[in-house]
Parts: sequence; structure tokens; C-alpha cells
Amino acid sequence: MTLTHPAYGRLRPVTSTASVLLANNPSQMTLQGTNTWILRAPGRSDCVVVDPGPEDHEHSAAIARETGGDIALTLITHHHQDHTGGIERLTELTGTPVRAMQREFLRDSDTPLADDEVIEAAGLRIAVLATPGHTRDSVSFLLDDAVVTGDTVLGSGTTVLESRDGALGDYLASMDRLLAAASGRALLPAHGPDHAAAEPVIRYYIQHRQERLEQVREALRELGADAEPLEIVARVYADVDKSLWPAARSSVEAQLAYLRS
Repeated sequence: MTLTHPAYGRLRPVTSTASVLLANNPSQMTLQGTNTWILRAPGRSDCVVVDPGPEDHEHSAAIARETGGDIALTLITHHHQDHTGGIERLTELTGTPVRAMQREFLRDSDTPLADDEVIEAAGLRIAVLATPGHTRDSVSFLLDDAVVTGDTVLGSGTTVLESRDGALGDYLASMDRLLAAASGRALLPAHGPDHAAAEPVIRYYIQHRQERLEQVREALRELGADAEPLEIVARVYADVDKSLWPAARSSVEAQLAYLRS
């Protein structure tokens, strides 16, 4: 029987080089949980892991089991705990080196990831794309047949932006960059289902962000130019569960900084 998302604790093949292990940490923010991607070239026993997931010994053990502990490299898409919490346990179990944009997550390596770097590991060629917006340190990984997008593009829903000046400008530039690279590639997100074609999903994300931006403009016209973020959230995200309003506020603050600049 072919596995479909979500398949907790079971390795689910997605492309010729990528399979996924879904961590059992579902929530409104993580959707069905965190996707740990296992990348392996045909005919190779070693692999590359992307995002070891949360601090969850069962999930770490599943990664070690499904890889046979033969992990040439572990890569991190960004610093959030649902992606990095499993680093310590996975390194204990497998000895994998770990690379990320932030030095605090490096293991058995002194070199943070760099934009446009090309990594050759486990028979794979992986290009690093800096895609900030969700966080400053967000990166995506480009394979021959797929793009691993972390939280920059999800399999469903939308991405929360950092509440900082420049976050939306960074994010829109990141989306343009991903769109330029997406043609003919599958989308491998950190949360939600994968998609056979990345380009339509990225185009939807760009359109949705522009629609939200126009809704914020309209709210400012109605509420006044000095309207507070939570006032705008209540207007623009009225149909969203209030438990998600803090996340929506973060995105609104990023949108306000973009418009007011």
C-alpha cells in the first residue's frame, strides 16, 4: 500500500531521492507535524537529513533506524525548536555532522551555511538558497528534482513572518527567488503535504501575500494610519481562530513596517 501524508513514524518515499519521516508533534503552528527529509542518491547507503525535528526521542530513533545511522550530513532550514530540538539526540545516535546558518547549531563543523553554496554529500548536489522572511536564518535547499523549503513555503496554509522591519521585503524577494528556481521541481515543505510541482504553490503564496497586503492597506484606510497591529488583525483575520492571532499579529507587524517604510 502506498503511504500518504500524514504517515507518522514511517518512511514515506516522495521522489527518487527524497523520503520523509513525519514527527508526531501536530499543532496549529506545525500542522500535522514537522517533516524530516531524508535525501539519498540512487544506489547509495549514506544520506543527508534535513531538519531532525523536535526534541522527541522516538522520532530521533526513527531517523537513526531508517538511515541505518549512515548520515553524511544533517542540514537545518532555520532555528525554531520544532526543527532543531532533535539535533542533540540524533548526533548522539549517529554522529552526524550538522550545518546551519547559525553557529550554535553546528556539530562537527566550523562552517555555517552560505547563500549560493553548493554542497556535495552522499552522492547528492545540494544548492543553498537564503530565503529569509519567516526567520532571518531561513534557507531552502535545491536538488535536481525538488526544493526543500522549510517554513518559507508550507504544504498547506500560509507562512508566519517575523515581526521586524524588512521581513516582508525579504520574504517577497525570497519567494521570487524560489519561483525562479522551482520549474520542474517538487515542493518538499517542513510542514504539511508535499507537492509534485512547486511552482503553482509558490505562485499562490505570492498572490496570497499580495492579497493580505491589500487587506492591511484597506484596514489602515478605515481605521486610520496609526492603527495598532491587533486592531488590524481583528479586521483582516476575523475568520481565523483567535488562538492564531498572535502569529497573525507578527505577520501584520511585518506588513505594517513594509507599508510605513
